[in-house]
Amino acid sequence: MGEVYTEADALLSAADPPIVAVGDIVTYHLIEADRRPDVALIDGQTKRSEIEDHVREAIDAGVFDREVEVVNAAAGLSAALLSATVSAVDAAADGESTVIVVDGEEDLATLPAIAAVPTGASVVYGQPDEGMVLVECDDAIKSTVSDLFDRMDGDTERLRDLLAG
Repeated sequence: MGEVYTEADALLSAADPPIVAVGDIVTYHLIEADRRPDVALIDGQTKRSEIEDHVREAIDAGVFDREVEVVNAAAGLSAALLSATVSAVDAAADGESTVIVVDGEEDLATLPAIAAVPTGASVVYGQPDEGMVLVECDDAIKSTVSDLFDRMDGDTERLRDLLAG
């Protein structure tokens, strides 16, 4: 959904705030580049394996203003994840950073993150073995995400209500 970067500094020079990071490794790389994401969604795993201790320690080092825990099943988008994402994006507008710790998986969280952020914001997610994908959230990408929501199983109306806040 965007350009792939292998260097956090290059990605950050192209990104516009607020920045939402989806994934532990992406979050780690942004923190290591001295840019805390405004919102981070993590699950303690990368490629279905536990993250390394130094990654966990960098993220857990009191970097974020708020921490929210949610449950989200694999290949799903729970109401808790959607609500927490919207709340975190709202808090970012007030200068408050949030890490959302997902019990389960955050693999699909990129989609509601794109829907929740204001136009012009950046969402970053990991592309395994390739790098970090920077999504510049314009009207076209938001429309694409909306179309994807329409094709998903589940209560699309409720999903949209939750994303609307």
